[in-house]
Amino acid sequence: MSKPSIRLGSRVIDANSEPYIIAEIGVNHEGSLPLAKRLIELAKEGGADAAKFQTYKADTLASRHSPAYWDTTKEPTLSQFELFKKYDAFGPAEYEALAEHSKKVGIDFVSTPFDDAAVDLLAPLVPFFKVASADLTNTPLLRRVARTKKPVVLSVGASTIEEIDGALATLQAAGARDIALLHCILNYPTADENANLWMLGDLASRYPDCVMGYSDHTVPKDGLPSLVAAWLLGAVILEKHFTHDTTLQGNDHYHAMTSEHLHGFRDEVSRIKPLLGSRSKAPLPSEEIARHNARRSIVVARDLAGGHRISESDITYKRPGTGISPLSWDDVIGRTTRRALTADDVLQWSDLNEA
Repeated sequence: MSKPSIRLGSRVIDANSEPYIIAEIGVNHEGSLPLAKRLIELAKEGGADAAKFQTYKADTLASRHSPAYWDTTKEPTLSQFELFKKYDAFGPAEYEALAEHSKKVGIDFVSTPFDDAAVDLLAPLVPFFKVASADLTNTPLLRRVARTKKPVVLSVGASTIEEIDGALATLQAAGARDIALLHCILNYPTADENANLWMLGDLASRYPDCVMGYSDHTVPKDGLPSLVAAWLLGAVILEKHFTHDTTLQGNDHYHAMTSEHLHGFRDEVSRIKPLLGSRSKAPLPSEEIARHNARRSIVVARDLAGGHRISESDITYKRPGTGISPLSWDDVIGRTTRRALTADDVLQWSDLNEA
């Protein structure tokens, strides 16, 4: 059975790939086009594969009566509408400029659409679509995305299996063929004890035709252990909010990674990758000398005359493994010797008569 794969920009990602990293700039540019461009550059410098934004208008995203669901000690705005209104200034010209700047920098440009107009705006600009967890049950938006025929990366935070099944069915029925799933916990931020990275294994077993990934909202502590662990558990698409300054108040700065975090993560992957090796258990060529010299052979325990019938007390097992293996212990007992043998001789089949 072939492993699933998905093309994201210039890369084809499968279970054996080094991680494809999405730097989720989102709206951390806070409406500044120069800062947005600088964040693209920082994402590239850190080693990200994609710089991702969010394309929405507050009027079409949230009602004026939508309450906060984030940590209000970090982001004090109590209304979703009010928060989104702060950061929805970008329009077609800005997104086209960001896509062009990303191309110049050498990084994939991606933006999550939150309404039909955003899908239509982004379709000519992005190599794939990222759909947010909150829109997993948004049938019309899923259909709009699927009809573009572009690959889809779908976050599944706060979802049931039935909801994931429904989203996949909707996407596929509308024309989506290449779909990746990102495990995600829809807490901002996510406490380490809530990350539940083991869920990646459940998703992989339930959806063997989908490439697996992880969208992270934990707070960085001495690097990005959450991303390292997720990658080792099979997530080959990794997304995390990205900023130039984690000390900035509000929105998604406080649980974001920086270029330095990202560069350190890439270094960690480079150190770990050689340790992983093959997925199939088999002896390596480098182990061949150990197979011969560190394993045991049947060894003569005391001097034996030619024609002696071997009993268990006549033999023992010692290194090296260049003689008869102890696997044949029972076959050796009862055979007669062809010649006289000395204690500590490594027994060979040529030393024995046929049974």
